[in-house]
Amino acid sequence: MTSVGDRILGLGLLVLAVAYGWAAQQWPEPFGGAEGVGPETFPTILSVVLVAGSLYLMIKPDPDAQWPVGKSALELAISLVVLVVYTLLLEPLGFVISTTLAVGTLSWRMGGAPLRAFLTGLTSAVVVFVLFNYGLDLSLPAGLLEVN
Repeated sequence: MTSVGDRILGLGLLVLAVAYGWAAQQWPEPFGGAEGVGPETFPTILSVVLVAGSLYLMIKPDPDAQWPVGKSALELAISLVVLVVYTLLLEPLGFVISTTLAVGTLSWRMGGAPLRAFLTGLTSAVVVFVLFNYGLDLSLPAGLLEVN
């Protein structure tokens, strides 16, 4: 990819970051008033980081960057498909199950043994779920594990 390609990618990521940050601000205010940390906090932080990265890419592009080919391109395509499927399954399956599947699959594709990869996925999903739901009091979707 040439520096022009980097700048075009940076511009596309900047548009995505601004749209993502704007959408994060559209969450309704929680019952009981505004909080320091709410449902929009994490997406807002991600959008700020993405804005910074995209501006850096536009200002200082890599002059000799190459698009991946062959096996590397296939692995990137698989990762993209896994992330899209993850977003589609997050609500119906819940955070723990869908995150276990996504992180496990990505860890396995990165060279981990399947059992260890999915145990890593399960461990990270449970830790993040507990941290967000109980530590930060921010609800993540329970999906199939919801207790009525």
